[in-house]
Amino acid sequence: MTKSSKLWIVWSMFYLLCTVLGFIPNVQGVWFGLFFLLSIAFFVPGTMLVLHAFSNGDKKTLRATTLISLLSLCLTVILILLNFMTAQQSSTVGDVFYWLLIVFSTPMICSQVWLVSLFGWAFLLMASLVYLKKK
Repeated sequence: MTKSSKLWIVWSMFYLLCTVLGFIPNVQGVWFGLFFLLSIAFFVPGTMLVLHAFSNGDKKTLRATTLISLLSLCLTVILILLNFMTAQQSSTVGDVFYWLLIVFSTPMICSQVWLVSLFGWAFLLMASLVYLKKK
């Protein structure tokens, strides 16, 4: 198994963990700190993947991380707007959009500190774009 494959698997596991933890409402205290650290750790394998892809000239992986980052950022904005726009709708509609937000913006909801996650996705996007242009 290649290093790249291992990084994809680790990143996928962080994604699943952060997604599941995102469905736990109102964490506080030590749990909040743990969820926050996991949300930051979520971006470590992705960053390592971008660096590994750049050093090995792997444009396919750089394109994939660019697409994933871009989709996450765009869908996050769309889902936040839809969530706010449906505030007058039933709670079921709001819940569905919030659940979609958890799935597509995974570390953001898990950490409850939205700015950190948005910065992480933007960093991955910009890093992969810069390295893709250099290759």
